[in-house]
Amino acid sequence: MEVGIVGMPNVGKSTLFNALTAAGALSANYPFATIEPNVGVVSVPEPRLHKINELMPTEKILPAPLRLVDIAGIVKGASQGEGLGNKFLSHIRQVAAIAHVVRCFEKAPGGEDITHVEGSVDPIRDIETIETELIIADLQVVETALPKSERNARTREPEAIARLELLKSILPGLESGKTVRQMLVNGEISDDPEQRRILKGMGLITAKMVLFIANVDEDDPNGEGPLAMKVRERAKAEGMMCVPVCAKIEAELSELDEEDRREMLESVGLHEPALDAVARAAFSLLGMHSYFTAGPKEIRAWPIPVGATAPQAAGIIHTDFERGFIRAEVYSVNDLVEYKTEKAIREAGKLRVEGKSYVMQDGDVTHFLFNT
Repeated sequence: MEVGIVGMPNVGKSTLFNALTAAGALSANYPFATIEPNVGVVSVPEPRLHKINELMPTEKILPAPLRLVDIAGIVKGASQGEGLGNKFLSHIRQVAAIAHVVRCFEKAPGGEDITHVEGSVDPIRDIETIETELIIADLQVVETALPKSERNARTREPEAIARLELLKSILPGLESGKTVRQMLVNGEISDDPEQRRILKGMGLITAKMVLFIANVDEDDPNGEGPLAMKVRERAKAEGMMCVPVCAKIEAELSELDEEDRREMLESVGLHEPALDAVARAAFSLLGMHSYFTAGPKEIRAWPIPVGATAPQAAGIIHTDFERGFIRAEVYSVNDLVEYKTEKAIREAGKLRVEGKSYVMQDGDVTHFLFNT
């Protein structure tokens, strides 16, 4: 699962990406510094892994991974080919969710100007510029798909009819400037599971969930200034999430060792790197959570969709585990903290035996039994 980082040029996207992935030097200060998307993998912070390790020493601790894609800056007219146009819009279609970086600082840390393509700093205008381009791009997709869908629906096949009905319900909303997300929230699109499945297959950009990242000034690391508050309010109104980040501070933190990092965090009034909050929020945005496996060789967090069953979770480790699933032995991290060992958990009757219908819970510590 991938999260695409998008935004206007020169809002700090690539600085943020480099800090998240420790990918190297900061990007140049000019529009379209990113042309081909860069891909990086980050770890989703998980304190429970360390709780497990305190009681079950291991050789390795492996957090859940999250793939990030740094997509080039989008400008007004991108849907009509401005900037680097539809090439970048196609990159956005391929990711599962969007992290929208919004500039909420006036000048760079040294006081120098960083040119904004619109000539001024206005986060809400920037959000609406990008959303408009994505709506137009989706509108083009729907308008192109309609004639073929109308022909296919003449066969009276249920899926072809459902697809046509869905396209017809989406079209007026896009024409009026609404995102597919807004239409879903407002009930303008049916939440019928079959139509949701068809919608997912269409790859419409504005159907994707969005995490707003307010890139703030060094003097406002918690995002309490007027520009960041506008982004917070916009995110709340759309039912989305917002995380404030000073990309410059995070870039510096990413280059420090653990002790120096703690000292710098304290000096700027943060209890953790803001990028930890970004990774967790992006993970949640994708509808994912984790279960754990634990042993002397490794303790690992495995990412699974919320609602996944025990066999599906086993299949994340290896497809043979899902095919040959017999049962799962499950306990919680809190059980381990209370009883100290798996043996004591078992003796206390707290180790649960779950079958194929069990829906995995966030933080389950699990052993799978299977046939091969």
